[in-house]
Amino acid sequence: MDIVTFSQEASHVVLGAFATFCAILLWARTRDIAWTFVIIGAIVAYADIVLTTLLELKIVDADLLLYRGVPVLSIALSNLPLLFSGIGFLIAASRRRQP
Repeated sequence: MDIVTFSQEASHVVLGAFATFCAILLWARTRDIAWTFVIIGAIVAYADIVLTTLLELKIVDADLLLYRGVPVLSIALSNLPLLFSGIGFLIAASRRRQP
C-alpha cells in the first residue's frame, strides 16, 4: 500500500469516526424517528468504512466473510446506510406541515 492510498484510507476512517461521533451525540438528544433512521444509516456507513479498511489492509480475509460465495456482509453494509437514510427522509417528508 502506497502513501496515497494509506492517506485516503486514514482520512476516510478519521472523518467517518467524526461523523459517527456527532451522529451518536445527536441520537442522545433527539427522539425524532426520522432523525433516528438517518443516524443509524451514518453508523452503519462507518461500519462499512471500517470493514473496507480492514479488508484493504488485509487484516481481515475476504474469504471469511462469504456465504456460499457471496459477500453478504459487504453488500449489506454498503446498502443499508442508503436504506436507513431513505426511510428517514420518507418519514420526514410524509409529515404534515404545520402552518
